[in-house]
Amino acid sequence: MRNQIIAIGCLTVGLFAATPAQVQQLPAITSTSVDLPPGDSLFPGGASAEAINNNCLACHSDDMVLNQPPLPKATWEAEVHKMITAYKAPVDEGDVAAIVDYLVKTKGEN
Repeated sequence: MRNQIIAIGCLTVGLFAATPAQVQQLPAITSTSVDLPPGDSLFPGGASAEAINNNCLACHSDDMVLNQPPLPKATWEAEVHKMITAYKAPVDEGDVAAIVDYLVKTKGEN
């Protein structure tokens, strides 16, 4: 019994004994610059596109929106409201109807 206690004690000391550790150097953090293409394009349509230009171009390019498939009005309304509620898009509530109307005119189902 005594030998077992000594063996368990030696194993315990061996497990809890300090072991040397190697310290790794911290990686060097460098700054990277990225040149993005200009985003000067606007939705076509003049005054009828004012609401969508003022609210949607902060996150989307006109090309990205105009390449979406034709959708019914209810789907465009749901998409605009999803941007506001789920993604916290800062869209003025007074512009929602104008944005949906523009999307239906340009990308609505016929």
